[in-house]
Amino acid sequence: MLEAFVYETMPVRIRFGVGSSREHLVEELERLGVSRVLLIASHRDDALVDALTDRLGPRLAGTFRDVRPHVPVEVALQARDASRAVQADCLVSVGGGSATGTAKAVALDTRLPIIAIPTTYAGSEATPVWGLTESGRKTTGRAAFVKPRVILYDPGLTVSLSPAMTAASAMNALAHAVEGFYAPGANPVTSLKAESAVQIIGQNLKAVLDEPQRLETRSMLLYGAFLAGAVFAEAGSGLHHKICHVLGGAFNLPHAETHTVLLPQVMAYNQPAMPAIAGRIAAALGHHDAAQSLYSLVHDIGAPVALSQLGLTRDQLEQAMGLLTTETLPANPRPIGPQSIQTILEGAYEGRSPA
Repeated sequence: MLEAFVYETMPVRIRFGVGSSREHLVEELERLGVSRVLLIASHRDDALVDALTDRLGPRLAGTFRDVRPHVPVEVALQARDASRAVQADCLVSVGGGSATGTAKAVALDTRLPIIAIPTTYAGSEATPVWGLTESGRKTTGRAAFVKPRVILYDPGLTVSLSPAMTAASAMNALAHAVEGFYAPGANPVTSLKAESAVQIIGQNLKAVLDEPQRLETRSMLLYGAFLAGAVFAEAGSGLHHKICHVLGGAFNLPHAETHTVLLPQVMAYNQPAMPAIAGRIAAALGHHDAAQSLYSLVHDIGAPVALSQLGLTRDQLEQAMGLLTTETLPANPRPIGPQSIQTILEGAYEGRSPA
């Protein structure tokens, strides 16, 4: 018998297709009834920013380019000041999770609407989750008004991604889907989306890396990342994301790569307590073991498998264990304590195979 559940989603307008960022941005601004845009983007997307600047014309009130990972509080304040200085009535974010996160930080204070144009597979554009880092501590929260009102998914914008960024950001998206199976808000609807996302990302990631210019597989990978982001928005997050946020905030580790390393290790710890879920994840990846299939995928795409590869030192690992033991950890399928945190972090530090 199907158990009772609650399913709640938030409205968002999605335009998906090659060229959507160029063809539909002005149209979507008109739909929102806005006329003074603050464009938020990192310098990695200079060419796209130049193209959009031409498209926006007099609607472009200003730009903010000092985007940084994990959205330091001081950067958020600078971006908010910039929005006020130009009297912006809308934010357009261009880039990956850092650009989207900066726009959310502005919206958190100003409640300005956001149009997001993702250029990676981060998926944060599909969520109401914001994050800010101050003094080595990353704080996250949820607010409906920081979720972008419109997302323009343009697969053509991902073609210029480096292989390393392609691999890491897609694994970040995969982490959203995998954890969505057992996050606090998980239900049959989100699990169906998660299963589809895992399968689509698993089937297309290696193909994208083998043929980076092929738009068909790029499109499918971006679609899978969107589904994974939607799962994260609706089901929430759990232990995996908590560990990644603590490590990223405290030691400024690269966000997507940290997710990549931790994903197989957290799954290896949790799967004995959730065999049915682990079976669905393994099957979606065409394997019999969920943790090993995730580890093998990371290895096959040449992504980092160990925290030590990301620059974390042994001393910092000890600090991380101490930080996590003082945190309020989310509900988890398997009981979690200091010893289990150490097991997960040691495995992640060494890049240990779940097998």
